[in-house]
Amino acid sequence: MKTLFSILLLTISLTTYCQLVKENPYKKGNFFAYWGWNRDAYTTSDIRFHGTNYDFTLQNVIAKDRQSPFNFRTYFSPTKLTIPQYNFRIGYYITDHYSISLGADHMKYVMQNTIDNVAQEVAISGYIENTGTAYDDTYDNDTIALNPDFLMFEHTDGLNYENIEFRRLDVLFGRKNFAFSATEGLGAGVLVPRTNTTLLNNARYDEFHLAGYGTGLVIGLNMTFFKCFFIQSEWKGGFIHMPDIRTTMHKEDRASQHFWFSQYNIVFGANFKITGKKDKAN
Repeated sequence: MKTLFSILLLTISLTTYCQLVKENPYKKGNFFAYWGWNRDAYTTSDIRFHGTNYDFTLQNVIAKDRQSPFNFRTYFSPTKLTIPQYNFRIGYYITDHYSISLGADHMKYVMQNTIDNVAQEVAISGYIENTGTAYDDTYDNDTIALNPDFLMFEHTDGLNYENIEFRRLDVLFGRKNFAFSATEGLGAGVLVPRTNTTLLNNARYDEFHLAGYGTGLVIGLNMTFFKCFFIQSEWKGGFIHMPDIRTTMHKEDRASQHFWFSQYNIVFGANFKITGKKDKAN
């Protein structure tokens, strides 16, 4: 109840503020913040695993995202907000149309052990030795099934893309309490995945680690109400390169991969001005 009361109080305060301020919400000096959710798609990826007793590459591995099934508690409870695939961003308008922002894109990347109830099979090259498993061998473009006793590989908590973006926003259609706008931009950042991995006979590993970098482009459509609250639909596409992924408790055990991603977002947010000074109405 305290949480709901706080949200209600904040909403009333913002609504009062937005109705009183007679200014362009995209004007220089305004801030914005949003929260929402995403669905993602990834290209196939070659993944190299290397450690003391192995060095092999799996080719054209298929992976998918894993969005949480919708229920109100998971998506809106303050204690569970970070469980679904989410997007958070806060930014500042440096001119009347251009903004710079910091954001977190929490995606999930799940290597598919099975596809349509059949084990995914990929080409493998390299060697595995002295692991005490049935997979000890030398490989040269051979075929291997990605069974769970061989490998489970997921960036599920998650494929965390922490990034900075530079965007432009233009009003396409507007009335007193409504504006329909287009936005586009580009960004770059780092990947800090929490990689859930079970490899050969090693224990499960799942820790955060700075693994690489990403870049991307974004386009979107924005609907703003009362010059403050907005709903925004976005498409983001980009490239991720992670040359230093932790896979086991042994520091020498690493993986590397790169791939292209596509992200579709629905977000909800507000534009606001922190300073008390108010400009004259446009």
